[in-house]
Amino acid sequence: MTARRPMSWAGPVLYPAVVVVLVGGAPRAPVALRALGVLLAAVLLVGLARRRSGAALALTLTGATTVAVFSDDRGPGRFLAFLAADVVLGRMVATGTRRPSVLAIAVSAVLQFTAIGALTQGPDDLILTGAIALLAITTCCAAGLLARERREHAAALRGREVAEAVTAERLRIARELHDVVAHSIGIIAIQAGVGARVIETQPTEAREALRVVESTSRETLASLRRTLIALREADSETASGRAQAPAPGLAELDRLVATSAEAGIRVDVHRTGEPRPLPADVDLAAYRIVQEAVTNVVRHAGTRECRVAIDYAKEGLSVEIVDDGQGPATDGRADRSGFGITGMRERVNLLHGRFSAGPRPERGFQVTATLPLTESAGAEAR
Repeated sequence: MTARRPMSWAGPVLYPAVVVVLVGGAPRAPVALRALGVLLAAVLLVGLARRRSGAALALTLTGATTVAVFSDDRGPGRFLAFLAADVVLGRMVATGTRRPSVLAIAVSAVLQFTAIGALTQGPDDLILTGAIALLAITTCCAAGLLARERREHAAALRGREVAEAVTAERLRIARELHDVVAHSIGIIAIQAGVGARVIETQPTEAREALRVVESTSRETLASLRRTLIALREADSETASGRAQAPAPGLAELDRLVATSAEAGIRVDVHRTGEPRPLPADVDLAAYRIVQEAVTNVVRHAGTRECRVAIDYAKEGLSVEIVDDGQGPATDGRADRSGFGITGMRERVNLLHGRFSAGPRPERGFQVTATLPLTESAGAEAR
């Protein structure tokens, strides 16, 4: 960085010296060769063009005009040096703001066409040279405009990707917090209601209800703490080198069954197929779906039991939760179409699976999810 700065400022000093040498020190050289030399000498202004495009444009226009004015040869080759100014002009269009770019285009065009009109002899040379100059200016400006549009489009895409990533992360956090809290809060609400009703007539049952409320509250706080820690950590390990707590999976179903039993809901779990290690995202999604469906049974179904069926098929994992609770016309289960169902459907969609939830024809409610298991996913899980 320190070496580039002297070079970038040495260019504006060396460039005029090269122009003077080529114009005054080589009078016998062909004018086209001298113009080409001035054009190549514009490479010295690359560093200046990156920082101050206007100054670089002024120097290239000055150098090209000097060649055109002080050359004894009146051929059109003298205007070749203006290509350097056109290149700098294209860079200004690509990187600068609109008003300075338009002003630079106007100044450059007026100066070039004035020089061509004043120094060109014959109408044919005037038309040809003017057309070439117009084509060069238009091409460089169009290239700069295209580069500008591509850069702006890329920036817009990056901004959109960032916004989508933020939205996806917010939804993920919302799903996790909902799934962690909803089940436990439902059990706490039920047990608190039981304790309030029997505290005077059945103190033993009231104490048991309060014990369930206390233990469930502690577990909920611990789960929330683990979830918040996982959300705050970007890597798989904390700053102190400790690994994150593993995400819950189907192995945690026994604890879920026990917690639901304390709330008065018996959960029968049936497994078919050959159980095997699952990808972490599939395992977490399956557990959260069962947890949310059982939570809805606890809170809304008005029944004492539900059935969970887990099928380890070759092509995918199927999860089904069925209850024989109240029908949809009388149970008023608004939550069945709220965040719980939405969260379950989002989890399944992210894994490109199939999901359905709705009332059963005979009675109760049914939730079904099929999560695909690819060979690559299974390898990652192992």
